[in-house]
Amino acid sequence: MKFNIDQFRAWEHKKVTLLGMSGVGKSYLSSKLREGANWFHFSGDYRIGTRYLDESIMDMIKQQAMQVPFLKELLRNDWIYIRNNIKVHDLGPVLSFVGKLGNPALGGVGLEDFIQRQAEYRKAEIATMHDVPDFIRKAQDVYGYPHFVNDVGGSLCELDEPGVIEALAEHTLILYIQVTNQEEENKLIQRAVSSPKPLYYRPEFLTEHMAKYLAENNLQFAAEMDPDGFARWVFPRLFHSRIPRYEEIARQGYTVTSEEVSQIQNEQDFLQLLERAIERQS
Repeated sequence: MKFNIDQFRAWEHKKVTLLGMSGVGKSYLSSKLREGANWFHFSGDYRIGTRYLDESIMDMIKQQAMQVPFLKELLRNDWIYIRNNIKVHDLGPVLSFVGKLGNPALGGVGLEDFIQRQAEYRKAEIATMHDVPDFIRKAQDVYGYPHFVNDVGGSLCELDEPGVIEALAEHTLILYIQVTNQEEENKLIQRAVSSPKPLYYRPEFLTEHMAKYLAENNLQFAAEMDPDGFARWVFPRLFHSRIPRYEEIARQGYTVTSEEVSQIQNEQDFLQLLERAIERQS
């Protein structure tokens, strides 16, 4: 959706999709908006974990539990049950399912299993984005929220699925949060390492950069990689590979900076930020 200032101010039910790399401030903005009573927060990764990957996550957990004889007996006799307790601000179960590529002895996921999980995550994210129009309706009709914020995963730009971006642009205002200087970029990378979120890699990107990492570290197989080491090494490269993709999507919406986003404290600040973005593009 595109507006002039008057049209935006007259827009009764505002619907915004936040676009940008994980850690850039999408969830921060969403939490500030949720503090009031006007904005429904649709978390893409929360929807993925509770709706589309719930069974796969539970199967993974049960598979690990069944390796412990005591738990195996309890589970097989239905004496205990396990459930997914994902939270909007704690995506641990989704993060655990997607995992980190590398040595299983160091907590990593083997290459074949990792590729399969990546494919499942991509499929789940596509399905979740197709749910957005229905949740816009639910936000108003069921929950009584006048406005809607779509907090998408950083991998939205990687999906390459026809119709996904077009549908979001049709139903929401797309707001791209851009990192504009080295200091902000370094903060984002540090945040991603200290508080990781589920990461999706395009297959060709993963193949290319895994080969580079193996060569640089004199390794032969993915199973020899330090999972955390590879994650730290690949994230800056993933970040830079996504910038042109984000910018292409941003043509259908508006752009603000991560510095501007960090100053937002409430709904009024956010609306003023949107107006500045619209004015700049006009």
